[in-house]
Amino acid sequence: MPLQQTIKYEADRDPHFADWIQSVAGGENLRQCIQCGLCSATCPLSLYMDYTPRRLINLAREGFKKEVLSSFTIWLCASCYACRAECPKQIKVTDIMYTLKRRAIQENAFPKRFPIPVLAREFGKMVFTFGRVNETLLVIDLFLRTNWLRFLSMTGLGLNLMRTGRMSFLPESIKRREELRKILGSLEGKDEFLTWAGPVAKLLDEKEMLK
Repeated sequence: MPLQQTIKYEADRDPHFADWIQSVAGGENLRQCIQCGLCSATCPLSLYMDYTPRRLINLAREGFKKEVLSSFTIWLCASCYACRAECPKQIKVTDIMYTLKRRAIQENAFPKRFPIPVLAREFGKMVFTFGRVNETLLVIDLFLRTNWLRFLSMTGLGLNLMRTGRMSFLPESIKRREELRKILGSLEGKDEFLTWAGPVAKLLDEKEMLK
């Protein structure tokens, strides 16, 4: 069993991580957290998280970027907004969770073979490419990237769905996709979005999309 460091040192911190969170809409009040624990107490999924919301906010504001982005906590957030409603300092915990999810995808820092971040990334790529989602292709891609053995065990169900016309492998597309790409490219900044979209963006006319 490999040894793992459990004590965190000053050298492990990213001194600019908290500043970056505060620069994003929704993260402005990060440093006002008083660690009262109401967010963790009201969270219906805190029992299943590796870091409770209170601990995650503390790690984030202290600059422990690696621990925050690689945690399961940000992906287990149900977006119920209970933490935000109860926070006495009006910290937008749910918004911060979404910010951290996007950063984890950009840096490929999420837990490996964990289906939720893979689903979020591939869903976004499909919307960026076609303008809509083909559930069949999305689910197949998800299982092949996370648990291909389970995919093999479900082939019988897939074949039955195909026979009845309930499942299609042909992706549907919208008209004027380049207009949608311009909108998506402006949401978080052009360079950031191209990094998030990954290799799909390179297959498209970036000049047309970004002009």
